[in-house]
Amino acid sequence: MIRAEELSLTFPSPDGGRVGVGTAPGGLSFLVKRGEIFGVIGPDGAGKSTLFRILCSLMLPDSGKAIVAGYDTNKDYKALRKVIGYMPGTFSLYPDLSVEENLQFFATIFGTTIEANYHLIEDIYSQIEPFKTRKARSLSGGMKQKLALSCTLIHSPEVLFLDEPTTGIDPISRVDLWNMLRKLAKRGVTIVVSTPYMDEAKQCDRIAFMQEGQFLTVDTPQALEHNYPHPIFEVGGDNRLELLGLLSTFPKAINSFAFGEVFHITTEEGVSEVEIAAHIGSNKVRRIKAGLEDAFLLLSMSKNV
Repeated sequence: MIRAEELSLTFPSPDGGRVGVGTAPGGLSFLVKRGEIFGVIGPDGAGKSTLFRILCSLMLPDSGKAIVAGYDTNKDYKALRKVIGYMPGTFSLYPDLSVEENLQFFATIFGTTIEANYHLIEDIYSQIEPFKTRKARSLSGGMKQKLALSCTLIHSPEVLFLDEPTTGIDPISRVDLWNMLRKLAKRGVTIVVSTPYMDEAKQCDRIAFMQEGQFLTVDTPQALEHNYPHPIFEVGGDNRLELLGLLSTFPKAINSFAFGEVFHITTEEGVSEVEIAAHIGSNKVRRIKAGLEDAFLLLSMSKNV
């Protein structure tokens, strides 16, 4: 459904390097299957939004090509835009139109009606329908996101590109949105989504960790957690600053970082809880299973070595 071949689009960075997509030799290549929920995870500036714009034919790559739903994004952009839906990371609807007017506008330009595809948006739109006469600019952040997603879906696209769609949405609505995405995927809709939330990333069929315009790896969330190659421990303590310093001097440490109220430390093989506890002077140490955050940080560190 999506095939990217040696994509590259880069811009000068303040430090004299290059940023964008496909910054390494050979560019960026990957495949996304029909009906797959494909997550793109990475820090701000990793190139996620630039990649989405290339795949939606909104930006032309310097080199390489992408085929989306059978259309070349460089050559067949008019046909492509009829079969994709794109929700950017910033609110981009018409602030002076009401909720209903925005939805009607997007339905009209795609040659359809709200009624024809209401079943696609019902789960989300029903939550803002009571405010259908309210101007879009007067909506809360979460309601704006729900309206934007409804407008993205109203023409029944084959492929969805969603750039952090749950930003500003309450936890219950986040659950509703992901339930809807799974329903769409079961109907054969291909979904490419970026998210800053690792619990959401776990709901994707596959995820790509992106950093500095490149994919560090592409795999299922389960495989990324299961294949973590080193022992990892959760460590707690009363003095966080002191604890951080002690962990950084542990001779068998590979990396350590704050994780909420505790720290995670990755070590060489053969390290025990007792050995770490003796080094830091605390018994708040336990071995744990690695999560996606741990996998991403280890890959990021390996790339920068």
